[in-house]
Amino acid sequence: MKRKKDENRKNNLELKVTVYIFLALFLILIGYFAFYVQFSAPKQIVNSYNMRQKNLEQMVIRGTIFSDKGEVLAREALKDGVEVRNYPYAELFAHAVGFCTYGNYGLEKTANIDLLTSNAPVDERLGKEMAGVRNTGDNIFTSLNLELQKTAYQVLGNYRGAVIVMETETGRILAMVSKPDFDPNTVSENWAKISADEEEAALVNRCVSGLYPPGSTFKTVMLLEYLREHDLEDEGYSYGCNGHFIKDDSKIECYHGTVHGTVDLLGSYARSCNCSFANIGTQLRIPGLEDTADELLFNRVLPVESDHKKSAFVLNSTSGTGDIMQTSIGQGDTLVTPMHLCLITQAIANDGIMMKATLIDRQENYLGTVIKQQKPSQYKRVMKTEEAQILKDYMKEVVSSGTGKKLKSSYYTAAGKTGSAEFGTEKGKSHAWFTGFSETDGPGITVTVLIERAGSGGDYAVPAAKRIFDAYYGISGL
Repeated sequence: MKRKKDENRKNNLELKVTVYIFLALFLILIGYFAFYVQFSAPKQIVNSYNMRQKNLEQMVIRGTIFSDKGEVLAREALKDGVEVRNYPYAELFAHAVGFCTYGNYGLEKTANIDLLTSNAPVDERLGKEMAGVRNTGDNIFTSLNLELQKTAYQVLGNYRGAVIVMETETGRILAMVSKPDFDPNTVSENWAKISADEEEAALVNRCVSGLYPPGSTFKTVMLLEYLREHDLEDEGYSYGCNGHFIKDDSKIECYHGTVHGTVDLLGSYARSCNCSFANIGTQLRIPGLEDTADELLFNRVLPVESDHKKSAFVLNSTSGTGDIMQTSIGQGDTLVTPMHLCLITQAIANDGIMMKATLIDRQENYLGTVIKQQKPSQYKRVMKTEEAQILKDYMKEVVSSGTGKKLKSSYYTAAGKTGSAEFGTEKGKSHAWFTGFSETDGPGITVTVLIERAGSGGDYAVPAAKRIFDAYYGISGL
């Protein structure tokens, strides 16, 4: 009797173990399925080699892409009796909207599955499918503003570079321009030439994939780390600038050899003193600087809808004095994309909270029924509110009395940081940077401008940014 009870107990235990194993496997399977649907499936579907996408293209008329005010940015059209994708504004939205020839690019890639999905009434869809008639794909309404896009395009002129305009509180991208550009209407005809031209690199969206030395805009990161190491106080910092700084046989010079004289921490930042920041950099804790750079998403994926490059921060415990000094002024191996710099600036203006950068506002079926509405989404807090406030004050001083004085306006308040980033081996050649925000005490916009090979950020990027701020507040021409 006892032996039989022991056998029953053993069998029950084995049964329970088997049930638990199958239950665990089932939960793992469900978890993987949910992960695939949420993250992997969309990537597989938008892959240009995916046959489901090819089938959808045969079954659904691709939806239309609109601006924030309803202007058509991309649509299906007939040309000589052949269906083509038409881009009414040609080069103006080339990188933001993209194309759907030779693979997908830009929003045409990001929103591909939605544009090829029809959410028309069920009976209508079924009727058309049975009749062999293509259904109409959903439409995408973007956050892109036509007038701001035009202004951003114009301020770059014939220069190469990038401009991003973002709503500070929401992360909505109002304008995104990269040059050199291309006409998406003629990509097919010009593909061989465009894709082979590495000098122009017109297919590179410099906003998200252009990696540049940040120059003096990186002093914001250095300033944040300094404040963190000194309990958010400048502790009477003072430096006597004579135009150059030498330590351990490494030398740093201020832009064009400028002598700033005695400067405190605020003056060092506002007047962009390279020597002072090289001095600061040699005093900071490298592990702390690594942590700050990491929190600000260097070497990390950004909260951006589109494909993009990671920025680079490479200092570590083995870095020499020369590398530390170069990094302190945004040179050396430090690289950043305009989008990344824009997000850091947006977070400062937004009291330390970085938003997800978005281009899509909503998805509608062709009858105007809203299928999906994009809501502003916080990515994470990247700095404390007190830290952001101090950085705001320093950036205000840049516009008030420093290198960003050309941004002063009686119609709005503004703050920011300039940068003149040397590149290549030819001394004196530099990219012009400006990144900043408006309405320093309330909702506004964040603007980042990068003009390749232009020179000083204060002389070239700041006036470009001012035209964008003026256009946003409707004071152009005043």
